[in-house]
Amino acid sequence: MNLILLTFLPLAGAVLLLLTPAGSVKVQRTIALVTTSAVAVLGVMLFGNFDGISATAQYLSEAPWFQLAGKEQPIDVWFRLGVDGISILLVSLTAILMPLVVLSAQVHIDKRVKEFFFWLLLMETGMLGVFLALDLILFYFFWELSLIPLYFILGIWGGERRLYATMKFFLYTVAGSLLMMLGVIWLTYQTGESDVRALMTLASGIEPTVQLWIFASFAIGFAIKVPVLPFHTWLADAHTEAPTSGSVVLAGVLLKMGTYGLLRFGVGMFPAAALEAAPLFMGLGAVGICYGAFLAMAQTDIKRLVACSSVSHLGFVVMGIFALTEAGLVGSVLQMVNHGLSTGLLFLLVGMIYERRHTRELSQYGGIARVMPLFAFFFVVSVLASMGLPGLNGFVGEYLILLGSFQASPLWATVGVSGIVFGAVYLLMATRKLLFGALTVEANENLKDLDFRETFILVPLVGLCLWIGVAPNSFIHKTSGSIDAVMLRIETARDMRTTSSAFNAPPDAPATVAASHHEQP
Repeated sequence: MNLILLTFLPLAGAVLLLLTPAGSVKVQRTIALVTTSAVAVLGVMLFGNFDGISATAQYLSEAPWFQLAGKEQPIDVWFRLGVDGISILLVSLTAILMPLVVLSAQVHIDKRVKEFFFWLLLMETGMLGVFLALDLILFYFFWELSLIPLYFILGIWGGERRLYATMKFFLYTVAGSLLMMLGVIWLTYQTGESDVRALMTLASGIEPTVQLWIFASFAIGFAIKVPVLPFHTWLADAHTEAPTSGSVVLAGVLLKMGTYGLLRFGVGMFPAAALEAAPLFMGLGAVGICYGAFLAMAQTDIKRLVACSSVSHLGFVVMGIFALTEAGLVGSVLQMVNHGLSTGLLFLLVGMIYERRHTRELSQYGGIARVMPLFAFFFVVSVLASMGLPGLNGFVGEYLILLGSFQASPLWATVGVSGIVFGAVYLLMATRKLLFGALTVEANENLKDLDFRETFILVPLVGLCLWIGVAPNSFIHKTSGSIDAVMLRIETARDMRTTSSAFNAPPDAPATVAASHHEQP
């Protein structure tokens, strides 16, 4: 499998789009669909051939890029791509989701079509590069590349308050990117290396205080992108004002770049610092679960409700990552994919009903299950998947996260469990208001049910939700080798911290007692 082809095929399609005449909309849509479909085929092949037992990066593609001035000698920056158990599921999710996004955009994108698909394809290259980059500077390049297209998609094709939402998104993401850039510069200067694999070892040799500050610069930058409480306020505005396809990509993939970064670079590269920060991030994740649910309960706009639910669902991922247990890490990786599927489904369905009624207010609906039974079926399945019903994808991820979190902190795990209850409340409340009851609004009486194109878009995502729910080991086994490697680094850092604490204990204090005060909560 050639990862360069996988990563840059969307960019080639974007360049081809620029060469098409302005009025050839059908050709432009065909180019976008064929390009993303080809990437989806490559992504599925990559998933099928990937060896989850191995902890090393597979299908390496590398070449010299340029040199930077270093502390003692020049730093060689390489164009280096590879895939491991942490990134394989996210690469596959990105590849599968994008052709469905292109199909959904054929209805609601009717102006400046060429520019829209250009930015969409460019964004796909950026997102794939983020998950595949094995050089820290190359990772940062792709990170920035993936954010620029969303700025234009939101600003040009967004809703009435798109300028406000775009500026808010821009300010938050630039702040996070600048902090991350500081960490990249600091880390590469300290170690003289930009290879991510080498940095996994070299970073642990940095003086502990400096290591903690570098970890903080990365962690805050990624936390803004997730977004972790209290950096969450940009998300609801961006989702609400973005076109449907933009919301699907944002929820399905872009938010996962933040959680991926926390796991890959926060925990994986700085396990000792992650141990120190774990109680804080577990608390923020657990509180975010409940707070996001309360925000969703207060919404009357169905799209904003789904947007606020992301704060809650991604709180589970953050809590699971910083539980620093095997079950928590496995559940978090799986839950990144689960959220992309179930929330992507909900945004697609909200967009489909909006195209028919041009309103997202729940008060304008009610009883539409009678006239749109197929829509009602898919919506209920999406809601149940998002709630974590056993047999669907959300259950497995949430269960593993809560299991791993309970091992680390019963308190925060209990808070997380209560968030599941609150999640069921707002999701079922929205379902009742949207689908059931009497048809009180006359405009809803003649609504057309889903057509073939819309059904075709939804079926693959529902199928994946069922597959993960029924046979989760098909996906969990792909992560096993890489998760084991991360856990080994965490346990090594935990043992070193315990040994150091015992060594520094007062002479009259038994070593075992001194160590017990520093155990992971």
